[in-house]
Amino acid sequence: MSDLDAHLLIVDDDERIRDLLKKFLMRNGFLVTAARDAAHARRVLSGLDFDLIVMDVMMPGEDGVSLTRSLRETQATPILLLTARGETEHRIAGLEAGADDYLAKPFEPKELLLRINAILRRMPDTPAQDTAPKILHLGPIRYDIERGEMWQGDDPVRLTATESQLMKIFSAQPGEPISRAKLVEDLGRDKGQAQERAVDVQITRLRRKIEQDPKQPRYLQTVRGAGYMLAPD
Repeated sequence: MSDLDAHLLIVDDDERIRDLLKKFLMRNGFLVTAARDAAHARRVLSGLDFDLIVMDVMMPGEDGVSLTRSLRETQATPILLLTARGETEHRIAGLEAGADDYLAKPFEPKELLLRINAILRRMPDTPAQDTAPKILHLGPIRYDIERGEMWQGDDPVRLTATESQLMKIFSAQPGEPISRAKLVEDLGRDKGQAQERAVDVQITRLRRKIEQDPKQPRYLQTVRGAGYMLAPD
């Protein structure tokens, strides 16, 4: 998917910010739809599919974290949350709810653009090949490496963009530990302890989807002093 073909949904209760974001992103080649609150966003999402959602956390009524958690029950559309600077608890809560990234206000529009493009690049591509897919087995879970798809029986397991990228990274080196710093680098994030903690949150969420007991992981293991390792059957 070309970034310039992407359709974005902006969700923000501040009309001025909403309009500024819409105009800026449209000037940079995106298709953009705007919603004024969570209820409006739900109505829009019921009829349209989007490539990415940019959503403010603090909104009247249902907030961005709650809406993110609800959306994750039915879809894996990437979500970028906008949070007020210093609201660390909201950022962590957003990641735990299923957001792919966050950006603190106030921010430079160019940084927003870079974050959006980075998330879109992490979306898995489906190659048009007739070759037999390579499958990793994680107990009852099957992961198709070429297609970037995960299944449990006949049911697909929905992965966020970040979870898809993590599985792509781990499946390229099964049985080998990968450091948190390397994961941050491969995900295209800024270096630092805060981003490493964010990776820990994403790992926790991914374990909930592939482990029978996420607190005692069998397949996505923690290797003391070395990082994380995918250990398929």
